[in-house]
Amino acid sequence: MKLYVVGGAVRDLLLGRGESDRDYLVLEATQEEFLGRFPQAKLVGKSFPVYLADGCEYAWPRASTLEADLAARDLTVNALAMPLGRDGEADISSIKAHPQSFSDLAARVLRPASATAMADDPLRVFRAARFAAELPDFSPHPELIVQMRRCAADGLLGGLIPERVGLETLAAMAAPAPGRFLEILDMAGCLAPWFAPLEAARDIPAGPAPYHDRDLLGHTVLVMRQLAGDPLRAWMGLAHDLGKALTDRELLPKHHGHELRGAGLAKELGERLRLPAKYIKAGRLAARLHMNAGRYLALRPGPRVDLLHSLHAAGLFEEMFALVAADRHAASGEEYGQAVMDAARADLAVILAVHLAPGEQDQGAASGLRLRELRCLALAKRRE
Repeated sequence: MKLYVVGGAVRDLLLGRGESDRDYLVLEATQEEFLGRFPQAKLVGKSFPVYLADGCEYAWPRASTLEADLAARDLTVNALAMPLGRDGEADISSIKAHPQSFSDLAARVLRPASATAMADDPLRVFRAARFAAELPDFSPHPELIVQMRRCAADGLLGGLIPERVGLETLAAMAAPAPGRFLEILDMAGCLAPWFAPLEAARDIPAGPAPYHDRDLLGHTVLVMRQLAGDPLRAWMGLAHDLGKALTDRELLPKHHGHELRGAGLAKELGERLRLPAKYIKAGRLAARLHMNAGRYLALRPGPRVDLLHSLHAAGLFEEMFALVAADRHAASGEEYGQAVMDAARADLAVILAVHLAPGEQDQGAASGLRLRELRCLALAKRRE
């Protein structure tokens, strides 16, 4: 049996990046022989043999030869195979590669591995956009954009399994340049149907001057860039202004009421992609509450209590104020100062220290109203 490390792990090794999860290609072995060596492996592939063992994926070639298998992969920079020696060590001197792999790695180009690479598995449209987010110094080859655009025009994107698109989206949110995921999809006309609210975002102003000088998509991408490094925050950046996509054209460049519109769109988008519940909640609250959080210092005690209670209950206090800071900086270059965060933290400590007297507890809605009243009084007293 011959084993080859394939794909991203080899690419990252050649680029000098931290090694990603390893995937293996199995040659010259039956499934029975493979299980004899890896008895703990579990079959997960349906259309052709794929096994999971020790957190790694082992697959058989999709073509008759190793060279044909590499040619059938998504991008040339991923069409790489590095053999393992008898001692289990990788042999970097004997890497097998697509004819254009090394030149495209050197030129920092994302190119399809074949003329039908994207159409062969349309999920690769989103995977290519995700790779663009993970490798921000790589440029999409014109042929990649052409193939992605053809998949959209041929209606190949709508029938994808939602969980698969969602996983690519989450991976993009964790990438160094998460907003580039949207940029590449927009460049190729592939935002619809999965990200349909943003399909026309290039034609929508993000807001009136002097508060905004970009279109809605450009602003969203810049906010996501500010939040890179935390996938949940990047997702909140993607979701926070979705409601602006539904603003009546006659009202532009203003977007009154976009918060509530956006909350519904963010929830719908997260559910469509089958994202984890925390992401769905974070996206919805990012859309609904980011404007109030942005003017926190101007809020009266009541709205402050409501905002802080919602964020604390959702476990999104730090994330929301990071989003607001990124939103402010992306719009006008303004630094949303540490003083605002410090004030919100101090207020949160004050309201969490307020408790109902024993006789006021366990009275349903009345207890909730009384607790809110006491918290508002505590904040008002603090501001005196």
